[in-house]
Amino acid sequence: MRYILFFFLSFSFFISNGQTTQGPKNGAVIGFPITSHDFGDIIQGDKVSFVFKYKNTGTEPLIINEVLTTCGCTATEWSKTPLAPGEIGSLSASFNSEGKMGRQNKVITILSNATNNAATISLVCNVLPSANSTK
Repeated sequence: MRYILFFFLSFSFFISNGQTTQGPKNGAVIGFPITSHDFGDIIQGDKVSFVFKYKNTGTEPLIINEVLTTCGCTATEWSKTPLAPGEIGSLSASFNSEGKMGRQNKVITILSNATNNAATISLVCNVLPSANSTK
């Protein structure tokens, strides 16, 4: 009996999910194929950057209202113009490792009119001491 119930619930979940993935969702939908970039080891004081691509997979124009960072060491740039359905945009994120040490994970939150608001991406690295630093 448990197997029948499990099969029924699994099948119901599969059917309901299939209905939502057959076409684009109504409204804007933001999708990032890459949500995290790891720079590996960098030297304290290095400034690194990465460009995240995103796509509007919805049916309405996507408007990014605000991009929030976890500290002043992280900066972002993005297009302020609406992104039409099917178009690809880019968000440039940079990290300044001055005064940082060890493993860093800088989360960036993207606030928009998307139905799946808010989206997050991150920059990751391991900051090593510079040759000039004292122990």
